[in-house]
Amino acid sequence: MPENAPWEYTLYIPNDVRAVTVARRTLRLILTMHGLIRLTDTAELLAAELVSNAVRHTKGPAALRVRWSAGVLRIGAWDADPAPPEPPGELNSMGEVEEGRGLALVKACADLWGWQPLARHGNRGKFVWCELAAA
Repeated sequence: MPENAPWEYTLYIPNDVRAVTVARRTLRLILTMHGLIRLTDTAELLAAELVSNAVRHTKGPAALRVRWSAGVLRIGAWDADPAPPEPPGELNSMGEVEEGRGLALVKACADLWGWQPLARHGNRGKFVWCELAAA
């Protein structure tokens, strides 16, 4: 498949911390199969942070969505909690804290990130996403 052809995958995951590992490995396989191995390390880190937030801070199911279009990889995590994510702090000012660095890492490593509330078929939640440009 040509690298510039758009594609999208969604992985639905239960509320289980083991889903972070499943999401990372699935993302690595997807990117390898599409010839985007150069983005894998950063993409895995970003996906792990987004999925980890979705399963640790909510009670319902979650999903990882990965989309490639026009030279941009978008990675996002959906969860059933409509509350906005905590705003990220500055990574360099966080020192050695054990928790709370997830979105700060996303902000520092991604080219762009954001979130949006979602409602579909009576279900509410949010989608937190980030983008990596291939160039």
